[in-house]
Amino acid sequence: MSKLRNFQLNSSIAVGLLLSLSLMITASPASAHHAFGGETPSNWLEGFLSGLAHPVIGLDHFTFVVAIGLFAALKGSTAGFFIPFSFILATLSGTGLHLFNVNLPVPEVVISASVLAFGILLTQKNSPNLVGLISLSIIAGIFHGYAYGEAIVGAQMTPLIAYLSGFALVQLIVSLIAYQIGRFTLKTIPDQPNLNLRFAGFTICGVGAAFLATTLLG
Repeated sequence: MSKLRNFQLNSSIAVGLLLSLSLMITASPASAHHAFGGETPSNWLEGFLSGLAHPVIGLDHFTFVVAIGLFAALKGSTAGFFIPFSFILATLSGTGLHLFNVNLPVPEVVISASVLAFGILLTQKNSPNLVGLISLSIIAGIFHGYAYGEAIVGAQMTPLIAYLSGFALVQLIVSLIAYQIGRFTLKTIPDQPNLNLRFAGFTICGVGAAFLATTLLG
C-alpha cells in the first residue's frame, strides 16, 4: 500500500511540476497571453519567441497540451502520437481562421471546457477510443489556435511564419515531455497501469474548472 501511495505521489508531482512551470511564467506581467505585452511581433526573432511563449504563458493552453501528451502515453507511441500531432495541426488551422477574420463563438469558454473535458476523460478507468480523442483534439485545437492568432494579427509574413513555427514547436516539446512522464508512470503499477494518470486527470480537471468558472462569471 505504501508503494502505491508513493507511485501516486510521484505522478502527481511530475504533472504538478509541468503545470507549475506555466504558473511561474504566468506570474510575470503579460497581456492576454502576449509575450511582448500586447505588441505585435515585428521580426523573425520576436515572432518565434512570441510563438514559443504563448502556449506556456496561458495555463489553460499549457494544461491541455499536457493532457494530450498523457493521452498519447495511454495509447502508445505509434497510435498515441496522432493525438498531439492532430491537435498541433488544428491549432495552425485555428490561427489561420483568426487571421482571415473568421469568427468562432465563445472561444475562451470552449478552451476552458476542453481542458475540463480532457481532465474528466483522463480520470476514467477506461480510456476513450483513439478516433474520438483525435476528433476532440482537432476541435479543441481549432479554438486554441484561434486564441493564439490574436497575438499575431497585423504582423508581416516573416514574423507570422516564425510565430507559427514557435508555438507548434513548443507544443510538440511539452506534449513529448508529458508523454515520457506518462509512459514512466504507466509502468509503476502493472496491474492498474493507468491509475497514476487518472490522478493527474483530477489535477487537470481542477485547472479546467477554475478557468471555466472564471470565464463564465467574468
